[in-house]
Amino acid sequence: QVQLVESGGGLVQPGGSLRLSCEASGSIFSIKAMGWYRQAPGKERELVAAITSGGDSNYADSVKGRFTISRDYTKNTVYLQMNSLKPEDTAVYYCNADLRRLTTLGYRNYWGQGTQVTVSS
Repeated sequence: QVQLVESGGGLVQPGGSLRLSCEASGSIFSIKAMGWYRQAPGKERELVAAITSGGDSNYADSVKGRFTISRDYTKNTVYLQMNSLKPEDTAVYYCNADLRRLTTLGYRNYWGQGTQVTVSS
């Protein structure tokens, strides 16, 4: 059993900041990439940021310079620091991990349940 649990969402005013956290737990052997996706009402889910096991990261153009992804490898946790938030950042944010379980040979994708981020005055 593997779980990805997100936290840190909420309501914030434009220009404000939030920090999302996602911890992967369970029978995990190894984690490759971890990332954050978001889905706004009526839109498709999109990649926000991702970070590899080696620490390489990539970002959606819309969040470059404002969001920072980081990872604590000892805690199987990924973070998303979001600054200078805009109303268009409003969405459900989902954590994603490409991981291998103790009882399997291959890697597969896992998703968290999502956390709501609302940017509004």
